[in-house]
Amino acid sequence: MKMSLKTKSLSGFLEHKTMYYDKIDFSFVNKAFSILEKEIKIPFVIHIVGTNGKGSTGRFLSHYLYKTGFKTLHYSSPHIKKFNERIWINGADVSDNLLQNAHNFLINIYDEGLLQKLTYFEYTTLLALYLSKDCDYLVLEAGLGGEFDATNVVKNDISLITTIGLDHISFLGDSIEKIAKTKMRATNAKMIIGYQEFKEVFKVAEKVKDELKQEFNRDIEILKVENFDIDYDFVFASYLKRNLALCIRCLEELPFFRNNPINLEIFNTTPLFGRCQKIAKNLYIDVGHNSLAAKVIKEEFKNRQITLIYNSYEDKDYEEVLKVLKPIVKEIFILDLDDKRIVKKDILQKCIKKLQIVEIEKLSMDLENEYLVFGSFLVVERFLELISYEKC
Repeated sequence: MKMSLKTKSLSGFLEHKTMYYDKIDFSFVNKAFSILEKEIKIPFVIHIVGTNGKGSTGRFLSHYLYKTGFKTLHYSSPHIKKFNERIWINGADVSDNLLQNAHNFLINIYDEGLLQKLTYFEYTTLLALYLSKDCDYLVLEAGLGGEFDATNVVKNDISLITTIGLDHISFLGDSIEKIAKTKMRATNAKMIIGYQEFKEVFKVAEKVKDELKQEFNRDIEILKVENFDIDYDFVFASYLKRNLALCIRCLEELPFFRNNPINLEIFNTTPLFGRCQKIAKNLYIDVGHNSLAAKVIKEEFKNRQITLIYNSYEDKDYEEVLKVLKPIVKEIFILDLDDKRIVKKDILQKCIKKLQIVEIEKLSMDLENEYLVFGSFLVVERFLELISYEKC
């Protein structure tokens, strides 16, 4: 007999939730939201979908909205050090008290059967939706997908399309066209397309526009970011300007900012964690995990040689990632991780040997070399635990 989830604290509740799954069933979270939406008012929704750049785009946007006087919630995933990072309200990670209050509300409106069916990500999404009830803006980052993602239960006012690449192909499709289509079909009214490596994404957008018109009578407006060369003293990694440009284009579509100039200096104060972030004189962390991320990292460290602290999920194209990074890698250290989704160490070592990258068995950090921790949120999280790093 299953123990009732209604008796558990939020942390205890989430321990019983499925974080990883083989297929997506949209019906349970859809039912859950149909109950929740009768209880609260959802604010203006900006939905962010894409393969890379969702987190930084959302944080730039949320930070700017908050700093210019708007109550704003930014929902993102996964977290690096603490669950509260997933829900960022008015400049800070959500408090434990607010989370518990939201949890108490949800378990009172849902029956036991529905609570049992909801996954970890779906329930977390519902917490964020409840907590956004008093906000002006909800910046909602999709998880894996678009059309069948838990974040798509709520109607969005603007969809931002970040860079799309080949990732999560078992869920989203095995081509750029299929992946882009799945993500873009989440659009309800207006789609703004940011930087794209694959130009077929723009053709897919036009097809999706026609499909949504025929199927749901949705009139979709498609806008494209034209200028990625933002000229100011940007304090973050240069590739993040692509995501900043998408953020700025979105702001220009909001009523208040049509008549008020964008203050670029505000973006430099954005708390951006784990995006090519320099956390010591010669130590960088980046939560990237695919070849798109590897390409921008290679450009960022161009003409330099780094010690790469790395590991990868088994379902990622780690050989392609390492092939991209090879020109900047002096040596590689495999960070051991206790997770069944991680590629077996001997298989990764064979790949490293094949690419003729020097592997070191012991990491002895000094001030003479530069170090990059890269491979996933999990790699960064584990490394920060090992060095007892505290997020400021």
